[in-house]
Amino acid sequence: MKRAVPPSQAMQRVRVGMVGLAAVVLLIGLASALFNAASREQPVVAAPRVEEVANTTSPANVAAPAVPDDDNEPLAQLGVAPSATETGRAPAEPRP
Repeated sequence: MKRAVPPSQAMQRVRVGMVGLAAVVLLIGLASALFNAASREQPVVAAPRVEEVANTTSPANVAAPAVPDDDNEPLAQLGVAPSATETGRAPAEPRP
């Protein structure tokens, strides 16, 4: 048989529930305000100039020519994986 809950305890439970609900609503509102403030960006006013876009081959933008690097296998250097360019090994013989 259930015992009746005293009115003061029932009122306390209601208050705790309402405070919890208010806290959740407050946190959601705060998060929404922060995300709205963070997502505001300045619109682009003018299109980029042709000189800025077309000048991609200036000496400062040109990378050094690619030199073929035979040691471009860091896993093989560490001994974790076999080298793809290893030719000194004899092919494995099938087992009978």
